[in-house]
Amino acid sequence: MTFWQRLRNGVQQLMYGRHGADEFSLALLIFGMILSLLGGITRFPVLDLLGMATYVYSLYRMFSKNLAKRTAENQKFVGLWSGAIGGVRQFFVRLRNQRNYKYFKCPECHARLRLPRKVGEVTVTCGKCKHAFKQKA
Repeated sequence: MTFWQRLRNGVQQLMYGRHGADEFSLALLIFGMILSLLGGITRFPVLDLLGMATYVYSLYRMFSKNLAKRTAENQKFVGLWSGAIGGVRQFFVRLRNQRNYKYFKCPECHARLRLPRKVGEVTVTCGKCKHAFKQKA
């Protein structure tokens, strides 16, 4: 057995039963790198210290054997992150299409709706709550 095979087997045995890397751990590592970089640029040692703390917490999560708790943390993070990214993505879609569509909200349920521009005043029925109202596009 070569050195690399023994090293690989040793790491596999070490990580057996442990949580390992997930989206939250990787996000913590990236956040720690950004904090450390900002701390180096601004020469503000608190940022370096916070960056090191995020590294340590990320490693703690990776080597943790409490799989249920780490999985719950990761699911919560992924839910929050996907919601934030989805909102930003929707903003840029609306920005790109604002010449062709008029965006507005339903007065009842506040669902976001759109109409093609230059169709005049039409009666709109909300697809979510089925409320009908007049809207000028």
